[in-house]
Amino acid sequence: MIKKFVLIIILLTIMFSSSSNSQVSVSDKLKMYKEVTLTADLSFLSEKEKQIIPKLYEVAIIMDEIYWIQAYGDREQLMKMNFTEDEKKFLEINYGPWERLNNDISFLKEFGPKPDGANFYPTDMTKEEFEKLNHKDKKSQYTILVREKDGSMKVVPYSIAYKEKLSKAVKILKEVAELSEDKDFKKYITLRAEAFMTDNYQPSDFAWMDMKSSNIDFVAGPIENYEDKLFGYKTAFESFILVKDPEWSKKLAKFTAMLPVLQGGLPVEDAYKKEVPSTESDMNVYYALYYAGDCNSGSKTIAINLPNDEEVQLKKGSRRLQLKNSMQAKFENIMLPISNLLISPEQRKYVKFEPFFENVTFHEVAHGLGIKNTLDGKGTVRDALKEVYGALEERKADILGLYLVTKLYEMGELSTGEVMDNYVTFLAGIFRSCRFGAASAHGKANMMQFEYFKKAGAFNRSDDGLYSVNFDKMKDAVKESVKLILKLQGDGDYKTSKELIEKDGMIKPELQKDLDRINSAGIPVDIVFTAGLNVKF
Repeated sequence: MIKKFVLIIILLTIMFSSSSNSQVSVSDKLKMYKEVTLTADLSFLSEKEKQIIPKLYEVAIIMDEIYWIQAYGDREQLMKMNFTEDEKKFLEINYGPWERLNNDISFLKEFGPKPDGANFYPTDMTKEEFEKLNHKDKKSQYTILVREKDGSMKVVPYSIAYKEKLSKAVKILKEVAELSEDKDFKKYITLRAEAFMTDNYQPSDFAWMDMKSSNIDFVAGPIENYEDKLFGYKTAFESFILVKDPEWSKKLAKFTAMLPVLQGGLPVEDAYKKEVPSTESDMNVYYALYYAGDCNSGSKTIAINLPNDEEVQLKKGSRRLQLKNSMQAKFENIMLPISNLLISPEQRKYVKFEPFFENVTFHEVAHGLGIKNTLDGKGTVRDALKEVYGALEERKADILGLYLVTKLYEMGELSTGEVMDNYVTFLAGIFRSCRFGAASAHGKANMMQFEYFKKAGAFNRSDDGLYSVNFDKMKDAVKESVKLILKLQGDGDYKTSKELIEKDGMIKPELQKDLDRINSAGIPVDIVFTAGLNVKF
């Protein structure tokens, strides 16, 4: 009965969203995005480093083109259709006709629902047909499935499916490697170019982990699996061009050595924290110069935790890259206005950029903690949880990051403010992320955490819709939430995780009222970038 009730609520939500969606013009939807120019001081780069950056833009654009194919199909044909300039601009923001921050609902009457499998699988393929297919690479992160003329399905590696574009990227990356004065950056770029032709990305992931001294960082390739909402197997192409902020990076350096201690102190049984994170991980702060592909669709990433390869993480850890200029833009244009609208006046003083930065930073640290392989020894947590992995992992990172901040204040390792700053800023951040919608793993994660906090009494909501944090109850709720999620992951409990997401991974009526107030106030949902070689640095 409960499941039927939940299904009815979901259907009503979709119907309501579709109705309200059609009543808002695309021109008005564009106003929900604040345009921000990505810029940075590049004066400290060497002449060869300055020559490298334009070449990285060329590769990033190729990653963008491949992502369009994966997410939608033929971009050029789409843009030739009879759309207004505003419609075309909104198509570019969403990489297709489905509104990513509104549950992937079509915003153009010419198009139906977005396929859960995007273009990774035939749109007419059933899950049963996939399961029956006997092919060792059908679940690979780096293959697509295509329908043959005789109706059968064929598994095609990315290196073949996107060969023409990847060959161009390889040629440019070889030129970058020749220019590079940093031997570790040169090695990484060389191996990444090889990966584009072989679909073997692990050697370049290891090389990226060893890249410590380069002023430039470049993320490119098939990385995250959020676009595949059918199974969560396939990865989408994306790219970041980044330049290091040396001063802020030094502030984070000490936390890398503390990872084993932080892992050992997690509030769960030993079996759920037996994996020891590598201290070869590092944390640095960067200025983002360019986003392309998956990371540029929907909500804009403000921090990176990579690689996703569990074997690399266990042997080398991961690298956490905080994108300071993107983070600052979201804080100033979205977080502060939301807090001034929804947080009680006496607690607004706690909403600051420093705790926002810390919450995001330790969200990324938390991705590397916990457990990567299920306790039953049958494989990775990612494989066990399938399509629900993304939302649960994002919720883990959110709440475990807040738990780590709490512990670091107690240990005296953080002392710039007080934990209450982080708690109130985190609560304001939930309203920001919930606006990304249930189609986003980050949105689902925040909806679930909001409901958990609500039931635990971690916050109060006044009759006039103002929120305030109950410190002690939130502290307890943070700890208990961490225990719940780490156990679900360690057990590989797909059934319970899916039920939890279906129950709480949606916007409930009271929260919707408050989100409507944010929208009515004209506060942007997210940012979009003016970036590229045309921007003067």
